[in-house]
Amino acid sequence: MQAGLIVQKYGGTSVGSIERIQAVAQRVAHTVEQGKRVVVVVSAMGDETDRLVELGEQILQGSPTTPAEWREWDMLLSTGEQVSIALLALALQRLGYPALSLTAAQVGIVTTRDHGRARILHIHTDRLWQHLERGEVVVVAGFQGITSLTELEITTLGRGGSDTTAVALAVALGAELCEIYTDVPGIFTADPRKVPEARLLPEITADEMLELASLGAQVLHPRSVEIARNYGVKLRVRSSLEPLQAGSEGTLIVSPPARVRSPDSSIELGRAVDTVELDGEQAKLVLVGVPDRPGIAAQLFQEIAATGINVDLILQSLHLSAAEGSPTNDIAFTVSRAQAAQAAAVARKVGQELGCREVLVDEAVAKVSIAGVGMMGRPGIAAEMFRVLAEAGINLQMISMSEIKVSCVVAAERAGEAALALGEAFQVIPQLHRVKAAPCGDPLLRHHPVRGVALDLKQSRLGLRKVPDRPGTAAHLFGRLAEAGVIVDTIIQSQRSYHNGLPSNDIAFTVPQDQARAAEAVCCQVAEELQAAGVETDHDIAKVSIVGAGMETYPGVAARFFAALADAGINIEMIGTSEIKVSCVVRREQGIRALQAVHRAFELDRPL
Repeated sequence: MQAGLIVQKYGGTSVGSIERIQAVAQRVAHTVEQGKRVVVVVSAMGDETDRLVELGEQILQGSPTTPAEWREWDMLLSTGEQVSIALLALALQRLGYPALSLTAAQVGIVTTRDHGRARILHIHTDRLWQHLERGEVVVVAGFQGITSLTELEITTLGRGGSDTTAVALAVALGAELCEIYTDVPGIFTADPRKVPEARLLPEITADEMLELASLGAQVLHPRSVEIARNYGVKLRVRSSLEPLQAGSEGTLIVSPPARVRSPDSSIELGRAVDTVELDGEQAKLVLVGVPDRPGIAAQLFQEIAATGINVDLILQSLHLSAAEGSPTNDIAFTVSRAQAAQAAAVARKVGQELGCREVLVDEAVAKVSIAGVGMMGRPGIAAEMFRVLAEAGINLQMISMSEIKVSCVVAAERAGEAALALGEAFQVIPQLHRVKAAPCGDPLLRHHPVRGVALDLKQSRLGLRKVPDRPGTAAHLFGRLAEAGVIVDTIIQSQRSYHNGLPSNDIAFTVPQDQARAAEAVCCQVAEELQAAGVETDHDIAKVSIVGAGMETYPGVAARFFAALADAGINIEMIGTSEIKVSCVVRREQGIRALQAVHRAFELDRPL
C-alpha cells in the first residue's frame, strides 16, 4: 500500500457545469493540502454521454450491431471524458496546483477487446508515478481503455465504467483509499426518492454492497465493488455537492483483507469461482398446493421462527393458474438435518391449517455451492455448474442464486461426488464440511440484521411449464441463455409433479427487462426441444429484497419480511433466498408500497 495516495472519482453530475468543475477542483486542492498525492478520475459532463449516444443512434437508426459499428461507437463515447479531464486540469492549474490530464491510452489502461463492455486487464503505472512524484495531480479519463500499448484501439467499459476505472487504479497504485464522489451523501437503507425515511449507512460490507448494487442501487456499479472486494480496497462513497468543510463522511464499504495479486494477473478477469462448498447436513421440506393469497408465507415462517429453527434456503414456485384450478403455490425450504423433525411438525400443523395438499419431508439431501465475486456479470458460470452436475448424472432438486453464489440441493448420496466434480471443473479444492456462521457479536448487526432494502422495477419473469425432471434440463436451458448473453437473476425450480405420467417441474427465473425478448426466444426454442408444456412471460413484476450479512444467524428475518408484505395486503408470487439476501416477486404496481412497508418493518428509519 502506498501511504498518502488517494484516488478520487467524480461522476457526471459532479462535473456537470463549469461551476461544479471549479468546486471539484477546490475539493481536490483541499486533499492535496492535507499532504496527499491525488489521482482523479472523472466522467463526462452531465448528460454528455447520453447526447453522444443520441447522435450515434441518429446515424445508425438504432444501436450498433456490427464489430465495425461498435468500434466507432467507442470512439464516439470516449470523447466525453476528454473534455471533462482537460477542464478539471485547467481549473486546478488556475488555483495554483500543478495538474495534467491523461486519457486511458496515455496512462496505459489495457482492456479486453469487447467494445462497449470491455474489462480491465492491466494498468501500466510508470507514467502516473512520474507525475505523482513531481507533485502533480493526475486527472484520468474514466470509462475508457485501450486494447494494447501498441495497437491503441479505444474501448469503453460500459455502464458504471468510471467507478470501475477508479477502483482499478486504486488497486494498481496501491492507494490507501478510493473515494467515489456522487450527488448523494452515501449509501442509504433504501432509495430515499422512494422511501423518504431512509437513513445513511455509515458502513456496509462489500458483500452487502454487491447485492444492493446488483438490485438496482445506482450509487456504485457492481463491477467496482467486485474489484474492491477482491483486492481489499478501502472504498468510501461521499457527496461532491455538500459544503467542503461541513460534508458528511459518507459510507465506508468494508472489504475482506487484501489478497496477494500477481503482477501478471489481470485486474478484472481473475478466477470466477474460488470456493466449492458442501453442506451435507440438510433436510428439505415442501408444502405442496398452498393457497395463493397474502399472509401464507408469513404464517408458516413466523411459526417456524418461534421454535428457534433457522431456515436456510426458501423457494416459492410459480403459482398454478386459476385456469388449471384454484391458485396455489409450492413452498420449499431447507433446515439443518438436526432440526428436521421439529420443522416437519410445525410444517404439518401449518399445512393442515392452510389446507395444503401435502407436506413432503426429505432428510436425505445436501447443498452444494459455488461462490466467487468473479461470477458477477458472467452468465455462463451457473450454466457450467449445471452442466458439470448433469454430466455426472446428478439431478437438481432446488436452485438458489445470488450475485456471487449458486447453490443446488441434491440427493445426499451424490453430494460428495457433486462437490468433487465441481472442484475439478473449477480447479478449486472443495470444502466438504461447511463452517456455519456464528451468531454475530456486533451490536449493530444484532439489532439490524437487515442493512438495506432494494426495489427492482426493471425485471421480467419467464417460466417453463412441465419441464421433464431429469439431469441436464437446467444445464440445457441456462447454457442456451448464457450463449445468448442473457444474465439470469433469481431461479426457482418447483417441486416434482407428473405430466402425462412422467415426472416434471416448472422452472421460473427473472431477467433484466431489456433482455426479456432475447430470453423468451431462447425459452420457446428450449421448451420445444425439451417437450415442455409451454412458456409464460410476465413483464408486470417488481422484485423487493432485503440484504444483510447478519441475517443468516438470526431466525425469523424472512418471516418478518413476509409478514410486512402480508400486513400491507401484498401477495408474494416468488421467493428466492441466499445467505445474505431474501427476494420476493410482487406485482409491479405494488412495488413501492412493498419497499416502504418492509423498510418500516425492520425499523430502518431509526438511527443506526
